[in-house]
Amino acid sequence: MTKMSTEIEENMEGEVIFPVSADVSFASDGFPKYKLGPDNQILEEPKEDNKGPSLKEVVEQETMQLSDQHKRLSVRDLACKFDKNLTAAAKLAEEAKLREVASLEGHVLLKKLRDALESLRGRMAGRNKEDVEKAISMVEALAVKLTQKEGELIQEKFEVKKLANFLRQASEDAKKLVNQEKSFACAEIESARAVVQRIGEALDEEERDAQNSKNQAADVEELVEEVQEARRIKLLHQPSKVIDMEHELRALRNQIREKSIVSVKLQKELAKSKRAEQNKLAPYVLDGSETLGSSLQLKPRSDGSPLLSKCSVQWYRVSSEDSQNEVISGANKTFYAPEPFDVGRVLQVDIVSNGQKVIVTTSGPIEPAARLATHVENLLRKSSSEFSVVISQMNGQDHPSHSVHVFNVGKMRIKLCRGWITKAREIYSATMQLCGVRTNANNAARSLFWQPRKGLSFVLTFESERDRNAAIMLARKYAYDCNAVILAGPEDQV
Repeated sequence: MTKMSTEIEENMEGEVIFPVSADVSFASDGFPKYKLGPDNQILEEPKEDNKGPSLKEVVEQETMQLSDQHKRLSVRDLACKFDKNLTAAAKLAEEAKLREVASLEGHVLLKKLRDALESLRGRMAGRNKEDVEKAISMVEALAVKLTQKEGELIQEKFEVKKLANFLRQASEDAKKLVNQEKSFACAEIESARAVVQRIGEALDEEERDAQNSKNQAADVEELVEEVQEARRIKLLHQPSKVIDMEHELRALRNQIREKSIVSVKLQKELAKSKRAEQNKLAPYVLDGSETLGSSLQLKPRSDGSPLLSKCSVQWYRVSSEDSQNEVISGANKTFYAPEPFDVGRVLQVDIVSNGQKVIVTTSGPIEPAARLATHVENLLRKSSSEFSVVISQMNGQDHPSHSVHVFNVGKMRIKLCRGWITKAREIYSATMQLCGVRTNANNAARSLFWQPRKGLSFVLTFESERDRNAAIMLARKYAYDCNAVILAGPEDQV
């Protein structure tokens, strides 16, 4: 125990110690426990907190959960969450205010305590004075600690205020969203009600229309039955008259059919007679049968006609429907052998001499060859057909050999060979050309021009006119069925 001298006791009795103000309130009824560290630093003993996390930590945790789950929550749930957090932030602000008041009271208490210790130090001496100075240093350390706590409290108050403002704004936005979504939902509900009402009215109207149509259908059926019954009664009373009318109608139809046939024949005869009259006035005449498989020769009608060798000649096909002329490319000689394309068409020859043009036509359309169609139908039943031919020309030059070759017309391609030697073999394509010969006067009716591909062409002579025309018809049929290709001559319009 520290002993005090008589002098010190007398001085202490002589001086008055000022009491602590009664209006100061303490957070607790006991003085806090501190420990002195190095350089007289106050170390506060940690308190055991059994109350769980603070309100600030709870608010921060709830805010993080809201940020993580805002995509899964509805607008109404978000508004409720923000309202709860706003209430918690208000409580936290109130707690911060209480702490601020307690801090202010702590500053007042420490100031009064320091003043009391200062007054006491002036009256102490020796060891007691050192204890008083140590107490003063502890009070100053407590003041510094309290100032630090106050700074932290101010920062915490600022953060709480910022968080409260954020939550208040978020709550207002959430309420606006709730009201907006509510208005949208109400509008959609009203629209759906209107649609349902219109659908109901349409269904009612449809039911009424269906009922009316049923009634009308029943009335129409009754009328039809009455009309049929009236017709039946009328027929029973006049059977012979109705039968006579039917016979008359049948006879009239037959007469109209016969007259139409006669009219067509008369029109053909009239056109034929007109062409014959025109041909009589022309200085040239066509010699030969006007059928497929024959050859037509242009000859002068009299010795006074201009020489054909000094005239330019061009053959045309004339359509019987629109009377349009189609140029036969390469047919510029005085002879021409009709091919399957010419069947049913009139052939026309234009002779130009000294600037004057003379037109000569066949007396009628080219007639098909007898029994050629039946022969072609029989060949179409086979996978391919072979014809014996002789190569007359190759690439525009006379072929020296007159050996017999095989011209094979298949469904996919055409092949020309002699034994195992293949001269040409090509599938049907747009570059392939096939037509009757228009340059060889001797065997024009039995010859055809074939170009398998560009740069290779043949003039082939068949054993008969029927084989030549059958080969052309088969090849054109297979080419069109295979690749939709129309085989024609050079520069022909197809």
